[in-house]
Amino acid sequence: MNRSEDEFLDFSSSLTDVWRLLSEQERNLLRQNASIQHFKNNQKIYSAGDEPKDLMCLLKGKVKIYKEGIGRNQIIRIIKPIQYFAYRAYFANENYLTDAAAFEPSIVCMVPMTLVNNILKDNFNLCMFFIRQLSVDLGITEERTVNLTQKHIRGRLAESLLFLIDSYGLEEDNTINIYLAREDLANLSNMTTANAIRTLSTFVSEKVIALDGRKIKVLDEEKLQKISKLG
Repeated sequence: MNRSEDEFLDFSSSLTDVWRLLSEQERNLLRQNASIQHFKNNQKIYSAGDEPKDLMCLLKGKVKIYKEGIGRNQIIRIIKPIQYFAYRAYFANENYLTDAAAFEPSIVCMVPMTLVNNILKDNFNLCMFFIRQLSVDLGITEERTVNLTQKHIRGRLAESLLFLIDSYGLEEDNTINIYLAREDLANLSNMTTANAIRTLSTFVSEKVIALDGRKIKVLDEEKLQKISKLG
């Protein structure tokens, strides 16, 4: 796929953490082999069962990693710009166990995993980078798994809203910088869509948040944190 100059600059800047760990020869290999792909809103990036072939870095947009279940999906992770994903399955020598799709129009940089693997053989610092990344991701997943199974509905939804704030930030008017469908918010919170809608309405009546379509404005973040801690 052709890459515009602006997209290539985005790609280069996105690899700052990795770029400094590479030799000039390794950087040239990445430049020559990386590709840029565009995804529409809700478009699949990869599917469970696919063979992992690329290290992916989200340049722009927002991406969800999810597991299809009976009746509804469970969102496992959310990816923010300048974050790497889609490589765990390759290192585990297995096909993807999850699906990935764009929350909104997104641009993803793809680097062949065969190239990454070859570089790793001679680059200890890059090996440590991916070990740290996998360790951080595992820690986040473990914590969320416990919280989403032990907390009550109010605590789960409050935690998910705080998770979105931490991942994507707030706009100037304190609106969370991602506009999720109620179904996606429910899938992120391990609950039914009906329960998510009812709990959101309760938070509105308690003046914790305000709603405007898919926009969620945080009125009292401290109270949201208390609800999350109480579980």
